[in-house]
Order: sequence, then structure tokens, then C-alpha cells
Amino acid sequence: MSNDIRIKKGLDIKLKGEAKKTTDTAVLSNFFVLRPEDFHGVIPKLISKVGTKVKAGEPVFYDKSNEDVKFVSPVSGEVIEISRGAKRKILEIKIQADKAQTYQEHGKFDVDAATPEALKAHLLASGLWPFIKQRPYDVIAKPDKMPKAIFISGYASAPLAADLDYTLQGKEAELQAAVSALGKLTEGQVHVGVGKNASSPLAGLSGITLHKVSGPHPSGNVGTLINKIDPVNKGETVWTVAAQDLVIIGELLLTGKFNAERIVALTGSEVKSPRYFVTKLGSEVATMIYDNGVEKDANARIISGNVLNGKEIKPDGYLDYYSNVITIIPEGDDYELFGWTKPVFNKISTSRALTFSWLNPKKEYDLNTNTNGEHRAFVTTGTYEEVFPLDIYPMQILKACMYQDLDEMEALGMYEVAPEDFALTEFVCVSKQPHQKIIREGLDLMLKEIG
Repeated sequence: MSNDIRIKKGLDIKLKGEAKKTTDTAVLSNFFVLRPEDFHGVIPKLISKVGTKVKAGEPVFYDKSNEDVKFVSPVSGEVIEISRGAKRKILEIKIQADKAQTYQEHGKFDVDAATPEALKAHLLASGLWPFIKQRPYDVIAKPDKMPKAIFISGYASAPLAADLDYTLQGKEAELQAAVSALGKLTEGQVHVGVGKNASSPLAGLSGITLHKVSGPHPSGNVGTLINKIDPVNKGETVWTVAAQDLVIIGELLLTGKFNAERIVALTGSEVKSPRYFVTKLGSEVATMIYDNGVEKDANARIISGNVLNGKEIKPDGYLDYYSNVITIIPEGDDYELFGWTKPVFNKISTSRALTFSWLNPKKEYDLNTNTNGEHRAFVTTGTYEEVFPLDIYPMQILKACMYQDLDEMEALGMYEVAPEDFALTEFVCVSKQPHQKIIREGLDLMLKEIG
């Protein structure tokens, strides 16, 4: 039995370059990196140094504020470089992979017979804990707090997102092991959202509460699930896990090995042959992009993640730890003289003034990164509310973050939001305000002051 959730407010951004449902194995990457910046709020304390030999799944660093939370190598090899920035801040740890991979042996784990404490200790020791995030604050979950529920979204509604129904095929055993383990770590339920008309491998799992979701983006965001099912109030905590990360968790529990393998969608209008690749966390993106029609001197932006909330990376960059999509779109550094005075047919907009995307809702667009305007003061248009389905006032909570009113932020529902929940309001913002950055800074302030 499932519960239907229909989202009416939102916006589907249809872009050219959707990945075809064919999977290739990426060229074997020689180098992999771990970047502490992928784990927001973590202060890394190194375990390994340059020259250290590591196995796949062996800890490389831990969180200084919580030594139990360890971050492990995705491959076996040698640590060859530790890049630092200002004040010796660790930017990335680079590992040269062995030709033949060896794994840190964690042992098979009997989830059914284990106590919650033993299970939690195993997840921490094996490096799986960073896959579990919490709200409030959208950071890695604190192991000492019991969540009232756990949420997993198996429905990706973001533009050019990887099709989870496709990438999770054949992984039912791993998915079941992972959700069974997570179910032991909460007194509440494990809520799983899937597409209403989809055939998701998640739908047949036991020990979950299934929700069939439909409607425009952000219907697939885990934040939308939380808001519609069990909102977070002061003093409460919920955990979230990305669907693709369940596979890594489940495989380690079943086999004892940390297998950082991931199916990644290579998408975007700058890719001549968009499709899926089998690779590993932290791999070189060049192993996937240059054999697929992307010119090395192309004026394009490479994004680890989707176009709304992904991170820009360089052509010699590396896959983000949590990403399962690489998007490549044109760089928007050209400007059209008096372009705002003419009717526009090749851009998407929620407004019917001069833009005519509403005439053809199924049209796919070749958008670039140009914001078509500059940063200015907030303008009250009511546009945010049209694309924001949460029971929260978006304009008011953004302003409360900007003038750092903790009481107002708390009253407006700051405990349950994450930056990605404001990606669409940022996209439609006529004031070109950085909504996700504003929310992230607000969450960081609350974490510092309230904890």
C-alpha cells in the first residue's frame, strides 16, 4: 500500500541532452580525490599522509569535531598529493589508483541479529556514515541523535537528472539490506518516495512506507517529501539518504567491501552522445566526457550534479562525492544587444511577458549559464510561491536569513529546509539573488548559535 503525493506548484525545466538508457564502463581513472568541501561543515583531520598506501574502504581522514565519522578511500592506491589553501586548509587528497584493487575487509554483517548500537558502530567504522545526512542544517547526521524518521527519494525530477529506476535496476538485494539497516536506527518509519507511474526497484522493498509522487520539480526533492509527510519542528531530527548511496551501504553490509562504484549520467546539450557510465566516486571526469563528442576547447561549463544545484568543475576535475550526474551546457558569456526588447522563443520562463515558452510546454531548450541580468534588490512578484510547494514563505525566510534574525528563521520553518529546496526560486528570481547561498549561510548561523 502506498500514499500518493501530488505536487502542483513547481516548474519542469526541459533541457536538451537527456541520457539515453545505455550504460558503458568509463575509462579507468588513474587518479581519484577526496575533497573535504563535499562534506559541508566537516573539519578534516588527516590519517594518511603523502606516500601512504591505502586500500579501498580504508580511512583517509576523520571529522575533527566527531572522530567517529571517518572518510574512506574509494580505491586502493597511494596518496600522492595533499592540496592546501589559505591557512593550510585541506582542499583535496589525491590518490593514485592501483592496477589491481584491494579492499579493506569489514566482514559481512547480520543486520537482523544486530543491535542498533552495533549497527551504528559498524556504519561509522566502515566509512558509510557520510552518506547519512540530517535535517535540520543539511549536514552529515550526528550519530548520537535518534531521528524521528528517515527519508529516501527514489524519484529524480530535476532537469537532466539520472533516472533512478534505471540506475538501481538489479540492486534490489543491496537496497533491501540498506533500508533494513536504516529501519533499525529510527523509532519511526523509513519513508521512500518513487514516481507515480514508474517501476522503481525501491517499490518492492519491505520495511518501508512507500509514497508515490507526481507533479513538477521539486516533487523529487527529499525536502518536499519531508514537508508533505512529517515536517521537522524544533528539537526534532530526521535523516536523509540518497537512493544511489543505498547501493554502496547495502553492498558493504552483504559483502564486507566498500565498493565506491556508481552509475553516472553524462548529460547536456554539449554532449554528442549522452548516456550512462559505470565509474567510481571521486574519479576524473575527463575519462567520461572527452570520448563523447565534447571538444577540449569547447566554451562549455562542466557541472558535477544537475544544473540547478550542482558544482562547477574544471575539465581536469573530479566527480563530486554525492553526484550521480555530470551536466555539460554552453557557457553563457555572450550578450545580445537590446535582447530584453524582443520576443523570446528559445528561453524558459514562468512569466508570459515577451517569453513564449508557455506556448509549447513539451519543448526542450538549449539553455546556457547566462543569468540574463545582474544582482539587485529583492522585487516582490509572487513568482517564488508559484514554484515553491513547501508550506513555507520563501521570500520571508530568505530575508530573515539575510538580516540574521534567528527567532524569525526558526518560526518560518528553517529547521526542515536545505539549499536545494530554493534552487527553483533562485532560477526564476528576477532580482538574481543567490538563494541557495543565502539559505546555506542561514543554516550555518543557526548551527553555530543553536547547534
